[in-house]
Amino acid sequence: MSEAADNTLRLALERIKELGNLSEEKGRLTRTLLSPASREVASRLMAWMEEIKMQVSHNAMGTVRGVLPGTQPRALPLLIGSHFDTAVGAGKYDGVLGIVVGLAALERLAADGIVLPVPVHLLGFADQEGVRFHTTYLGSRGVCGDFDEATYALRDDTNTTLSTFLALAGWTEDSTDIEYAPGSARGFLEVHIEQGRVLEEAGQPAGLVTAICGQSRVVGSVRGRAEHAATTPMELRHDALTGAAECLLAIEKMARENPPLLASVGKMQIDPGTSNSVPGVASFTLDLRHPEDAVRAEFLEKLRARCSAIVTQRGLKLEWRVVLDHDGVSCDVELGRRLAGALTTATGAVPRLASGAGHDAVIMAQVAPIAMLFVRCRGGLSHHPDEFVAEKDVGAAIEVVFRFLKSFLVGG
Repeated sequence: MSEAADNTLRLALERIKELGNLSEEKGRLTRTLLSPASREVASRLMAWMEEIKMQVSHNAMGTVRGVLPGTQPRALPLLIGSHFDTAVGAGKYDGVLGIVVGLAALERLAADGIVLPVPVHLLGFADQEGVRFHTTYLGSRGVCGDFDEATYALRDDTNTTLSTFLALAGWTEDSTDIEYAPGSARGFLEVHIEQGRVLEEAGQPAGLVTAICGQSRVVGSVRGRAEHAATTPMELRHDALTGAAECLLAIEKMARENPPLLASVGKMQIDPGTSNSVPGVASFTLDLRHPEDAVRAEFLEKLRARCSAIVTQRGLKLEWRVVLDHDGVSCDVELGRRLAGALTTATGAVPRLASGAGHDAVIMAQVAPIAMLFVRCRGGLSHHPDEFVAEKDVGAAIEVVFRFLKSFLVGG
């Protein structure tokens, strides 16, 4: 490792640790939209950006940006970014890693005296996890002009609307609009921990994301008849829970047999829910994900049909309500080619994988082509204090982004 690479890695690790100590709760890491801890992180990010002569700004929501004009300042900019808010009781790498790695790669360029022809914008989004207003991507949606009246009418747990919150608690002093229209940027790169174990199983420090899976969410209810458990013979029962259980096993079986389909039942409610009653209603949630929207839609219908057949055979009824249907996003081929080249040089391999989780890149795809780099995290653990990325893997990520940026010196 060169001296410049060693210095930027050391500084990046120090910064991740430093930001990991900024929390609004004692004893665990929690940073929500515009909390004092969140604003402190934003201020430090801008200070670090200024150290390499970036032109810095923030908007009223607290999203920050640093701009390097490049030798062709009117050319479409390349965007790099991620979020710096956290889940409740989170780890210190989710989100922040992407911003710090992007900054470290730009510092490597500066140390080598390299000025890119294209402008580079480094973004730190103030809200992605959606803890305060119970919705995701507020930071990236804000810079893409994706807010409507319904968004501003969102309420937090104190019954305060987003519009009122921003008016009273927003970071208005010295703020400026940070907005991107469709087609106004050359591309968007996000670096993020994998939040899974694919790279760990493959023994690779980083991988190329091919797509961010679309997702469907369903609320299903199996309805039978609630009866006394001590007086109703087994052959006469219409047990909603056992019918639902068979549905859930069928859902799991279909997902296991059709990778990369992901199907998860994360919540279940039983009525009447007493130990001496035959369940009359068993309701469950279904989270279905796949990188191809048409395939996801096909499996969603297959699962509905299979569950319907199961409950009908048992003399039960099925209610199936789709409450969310979000299309997936494919990563850009050309940006992926550059990122794959950087991966090959830096790590010797190009693992390719789809992201089951959503990321800010989903929203940024509205305005620019996207690319994503996943970084190995121990055990795939995320949103947890034990979330961990090895020092050498942080270094590999910086090296990949550094080489990705240098690719714009050739051919623009």
